[in-house]
Amino acid sequence: MPVKTGSEYIERINQNLPDVWIAGERVQRPISEHKAFKGLMATQASMYDMQHAEESQATMIYCSSLTGDPVGLSFKQPKTKRDLVMRRQMMQSWASVHHGFLGRSPDYMNTAIMAFSAAAGVLEEKYPEYASNLKRYYEYCKENDITLSHVFIQPKAGRASTFLRTFEEPESARVVEKNKDGIVIRGAFLLDTQGATSDEIFVFPPPFSLSVAEESPHSFAFAVPSNLKGVSYVCRESFVGGESTYNYPLSSRFEEMDTLVLFDDVTVPWDRVFVYGDENMSSRLMEESHFHTHAGTQIMCKNIAKTEFLLGTIEMMVEAAGLDSHDHIIEKVTEVIVALETLKAFQLAAENGAALDQWGSMLPNKKPLLAANVYFQKIYPRLIEIVQLIGASNLIMILDEKEFNTDMSNQLNRYMKNIDISAKKNVQLSRLAWELSVSSFGGRQTVYERFFFGNSSMVNKRLYTDYQGGRHKYMDRIKTFLS
Repeated sequence: MPVKTGSEYIERINQNLPDVWIAGERVQRPISEHKAFKGLMATQASMYDMQHAEESQATMIYCSSLTGDPVGLSFKQPKTKRDLVMRRQMMQSWASVHHGFLGRSPDYMNTAIMAFSAAAGVLEEKYPEYASNLKRYYEYCKENDITLSHVFIQPKAGRASTFLRTFEEPESARVVEKNKDGIVIRGAFLLDTQGATSDEIFVFPPPFSLSVAEESPHSFAFAVPSNLKGVSYVCRESFVGGESTYNYPLSSRFEEMDTLVLFDDVTVPWDRVFVYGDENMSSRLMEESHFHTHAGTQIMCKNIAKTEFLLGTIEMMVEAAGLDSHDHIIEKVTEVIVALETLKAFQLAAENGAALDQWGSMLPNKKPLLAANVYFQKIYPRLIEIVQLIGASNLIMILDEKEFNTDMSNQLNRYMKNIDISAKKNVQLSRLAWELSVSSFGGRQTVYERFFFGNSSMVNKRLYTDYQGGRHKYMDRIKTFLS
């Protein structure tokens, strides 16, 4: 099956019927009709439709070498710099639809599974069957346009030290049995974003070295259908304020649900197992696949689109309020401009500095991407603060659209207007700024960006470690200067 349409995406997810729970109730109706998922799925359906639209199809797909069918360009293993540019343009097209608010739009995991498959050679010598599984699964996802979610992290109880586990059963997810059918998984995983609205789930927790045994039950990587028996999704509270795109312009379209995933003695078939028991191999696959670098290129498109959206919103707020001649406002707006141009520079630097890796992939220069991860984690809360500082009381005094259909509408139209903008449009702009910076949707977005690739210590260490050669080179230069 080649690239799917939006209606095929919705139909497939509805037919999956995974075990999804929200607010203490099991989701019974077609999931695309549930208020917590309706807007998101409609947005992603429009993205999948771009793969078939005459005006955009050419930039969204490429021809599969396996079947000759058109497949999604975000699945493509880039082998030239031209490939990188084509993939980036495709990702930018999707990001222009969700404006960077979908942290786990489908191209994120399409890129990730490509990276892991390309590096399957890590497994070849010791685990050839796992290497074959991984490459075959990548082809399956690509040829069937699978919408994939993922989990890497576990609840804190599952990450406690070995010392704390001495007298009680470990809470971390683990293999409790292996048999002729596969490995049996028991445990919980945090933050499966879009788990309830995806075809499959990719599970790859980092090894915690909880076992000194040669075969660690805590080390594994696999992928299974979202509706596999024993897999349940417990949703957090929905941040969809309502279906009105006037009152809730962002959450009505882009609220992607995060879920706690429970594996209750789930049998993972052997042909879906990519790593088992070998903590060293698990670490090598994550590192040598260059996952963070490949995924970083997709994340850059998201972050640039998001910053552009913020700049456009802030500029409208400034213009509507007539603040464009105030120096302190100009200073704030230029901060956003600098952030946008910095991200674009990181993106081009990574692309222009690309080189072939050991797997034949054209790998972007990861130093600018790692620096961008550190930078955006810090700058995004500041950008949101700028929205709050410029919006001020307008972010609190937000009226409902229905107020303009009442007897007081004439007074509202007189008093709530602004410079060159009607009262209703002005309130709509305020509601947009409120959802961005004050609402539960906006709060979740800020926290999500703060921890997108890990906490600040982890992100900083990743860059610091990779930059070791550069740090020493510049230190040696100073030693020479001082001598």
